[in-house]
Amino acid sequence: MRFVYLFSALVCASALFAADPSDKPFKPEKGFTSLFNGKDLTGWTKSKENEDSFSVKDGAIVASGKRCHLYFTGLFKGKPASFKNFELRLSVMTKPVSNGGIYFHTKYQPTGFPETGFEVQVNNTHGDWKKSGGLYNVQDVKESVPDNVWYTQTIIVQGKHVQTFINGKKIADWTQPDDWAGPKGNPGRVIGAGDTFAFQAHDPGSTTMYKDIRVKILKP
Repeated sequence: MRFVYLFSALVCASALFAADPSDKPFKPEKGFTSLFNGKDLTGWTKSKENEDSFSVKDGAIVASGKRCHLYFTGLFKGKPASFKNFELRLSVMTKPVSNGGIYFHTKYQPTGFPETGFEVQVNNTHGDWKKSGGLYNVQDVKESVPDNVWYTQTIIVQGKHVQTFINGKKIADWTQPDDWAGPKGNPGRVIGAGDTFAFQAHDPGSTTMYKDIRVKILKP
């Protein structure tokens, strides 16, 4: 009987310290392709300023430090990437008082904030009132989600129609007008100005994290 109790205790201890299912390698949903291997920045290129602001830790891309941007420049299914009509899904976490961004329809540039493409805001408690999920300077939002918690960000672009979702809730829904010339101060914020994605390291006081990055190509 004592052996049975001991065996049961060992089984319980083994279960207690078993690997968390969330630690298993990420597998994208059917139809989606991963853009990040969870180990290093293969397929991604940093801008040529403050390159230490981007790193990989615990399976996530970490943006923390002075301004820098990280662009996807790798191959997609063996060919040069071109993301025009797509559904992008990823997990995002912010630390308190942090600011960041996810760019789409952008293109690599060595310095400065991206002059082409749209930014989906990543900001839950930073002083800027424009919060997570909004299209920055296009369709901004004031609601936010908690810091220190992973949430799912989805961005869908088909033709000139853009939608963003956080944890399945629609945040922004915008269609580019025919006479659109970009918002004031951002003339390059136009559908089709570029064809890739980028993450933003905003400032030394901000830390944002990104993982489980996957994309599905959509028909126009």
